[in-house]
Amino acid sequence: MLSREWCHLCHDLLDALAPLQQELGFTVDVLDVDAFPELEALWSEKVPVVLAGETEICHYFLDEIAVRAHFQRIG
Repeated sequence: MLSREWCHLCHDLLDALAPLQQELGFTVDVLDVDAFPELEALWSEKVPVVLAGETEICHYFLDEIAVRAHFQRIG
């Protein structure tokens, strides 16, 4: 997940992911885009962003259907 420390949407999205994380058994790595200029340049206004590798799953708010669909595809 691409995030910013000061971003309330980022904290909300991470909290919203927690129940799915427990249910589906995945881990979430959080990267602060402000610490990585190349990520900030690519994703600046879309943060928070949930990624699977380089594939965007959702941004701003949790799209539970998209997260579940991703795990069904790889499952």
